[in-house]
Amino acid sequence: MLRSLSITNYALIDALQVEFDNGLNIITGETGAGKSILLGGLSLVLGSRADLSTIKDKNRKCIIEAVFEISAYNLQEFFNSEDLDYESVSIIRREILPSGKSRAFINDTPVTLSVLSSLGSKLVDIHSQHQTLQLTDNTYQFKILDLVAGSEDVLADYKKVLLNYYQEKKELEKLIDFQKKSNKEHDYNSFLLNELKEANLKEGMLEELEATYEELNNVEEIGEKLVFSIQLLNEDQIGVVNTLANLKATLNKLVSYGKQYEDLHNRINSILIDLNDASDEITNLQESLDANPILLGNVSEQLQKIYDLQKKHGVLEIGELLKIQEQLESTVFKTENLDVEIKEAQLSVLKLEEDLDHLAQQLHEKRVKVIPELIQYLEITLGELGMQNAEFKINLRAINSYLPNGKEDMEFLFSANKGTSFEELKKVASGGELSRIMLTIKSLLAKHTKLPTIMFDEIDTGVSGEVSNKMGDIMQKMSETMQVFTITHLPQVAAKGNVHYKVYKKDEEDTTTTNLKRLSEEERVFEIAEMLGGKDVSTSALQHAKQLLN
Repeated sequence: MLRSLSITNYALIDALQVEFDNGLNIITGETGAGKSILLGGLSLVLGSRADLSTIKDKNRKCIIEAVFEISAYNLQEFFNSEDLDYESVSIIRREILPSGKSRAFINDTPVTLSVLSSLGSKLVDIHSQHQTLQLTDNTYQFKILDLVAGSEDVLADYKKVLLNYYQEKKELEKLIDFQKKSNKEHDYNSFLLNELKEANLKEGMLEELEATYEELNNVEEIGEKLVFSIQLLNEDQIGVVNTLANLKATLNKLVSYGKQYEDLHNRINSILIDLNDASDEITNLQESLDANPILLGNVSEQLQKIYDLQKKHGVLEIGELLKIQEQLESTVFKTENLDVEIKEAQLSVLKLEEDLDHLAQQLHEKRVKVIPELIQYLEITLGELGMQNAEFKINLRAINSYLPNGKEDMEFLFSANKGTSFEELKKVASGGELSRIMLTIKSLLAKHTKLPTIMFDEIDTGVSGEVSNKMGDIMQKMSETMQVFTITHLPQVAAKGNVHYKVYKKDEEDTTTTNLKRLSEEERVFEIAEMLGGKDVSTSALQHAKQLLN
């Protein structure tokens, strides 16, 4: 329920604060007084797009705040999902800054416009000319039928499974396409993989092979250099080892003359030990060195294979070849096992189709069951609204595909007069007829489900007399279980309300403002009398107004 509405600096409204009641709230006013402005402000706080041109004073921000009693709407889950504080009395606020930027708040927590709009749609149903046109839309027609049938939960389950079905079917199609493509490339991928496996690649392998190749390919030169090194070290007269041994012996004679000579002797001795070790290692290398053309050929062949693989795959490192090998192993494995994977995916899709068929059948049965009730209610109520010859046909046609509303399409057909053929609503129903049909449907829905606050924007346009009186009765009946607002020009409707508000313009110096006033009983009599007979209110008009109110 909308408890109160506060509007500041919006269109012709400077500052407005109004509280509302349960039941049927009537809003009247002269043409151009600003009823549409009030509706626009409410739409803005419920999440409609902001327009900078609607700010009255361009130097100040526009603020619209609505207070709602929401305890009856089961909205805790929504608040939790959006990480909002749930309050049984919640405050929604919208601000439009002079810069054109817009901000939205729910219980003082900043929210996106989509979140605000989502909550707004659960709190208030603004019936406008646009919504009347929705009656001709097949999706909206299904929504009506499902609300009356109480099949919303089944439809929600169906849509969840349908989303899964679309995803699983898409994955299956990807697998089949991949298989077609992979089958063409499988032989070549297997060949590439075998090449890499035969090379028996390991990290650091290239560097080791290149070092081995350099050694084997230069055995003669290495041998010569090692022999010459041995000669330099060990020649009897001038060899480095013999020379250092003589140096050591000479220094040994000086050890007794001081520690400095002893230290020097020890350093030369350490060098001689290292040099002897080096000489032994060089000798061992020289003696073990052996020309091995067979091994050289093998190493050369291995290197060439690696170089060829690097060139073929456009890489420089063994690690990169190993990554390619890993990718090829995965691709080849997947290709060889695709039949199993595709079979599993097909079974999953078939299972989802079975679930969808079952849910679609439940939807169909629930819908078919209430169609006679829906048609009967529409025809009887519309007969009371001056459309005595109105007839409806609602046909459900089975379709062998999964649509958002089930496995069927719907024809919502209408005939306004005897002898005329049944056609789609959009082809044969006038604007006035659509308005009366919409009011009838809303009144039926109010009996079947908990609707939010509803606001009718001149839904009674184009009717008068007893029909307008009946429309007022319908809205009055709806207001017993929900809060109803109606903007009307008809005194017969206005008299049905529990509370009556008047929208009026006020001129002050060089500015005009729109205001909303809650009428007292006396003011209400006068307002309805004006609606009956014009500005010059007569005694008979006042008397007639009192009769309508009583």
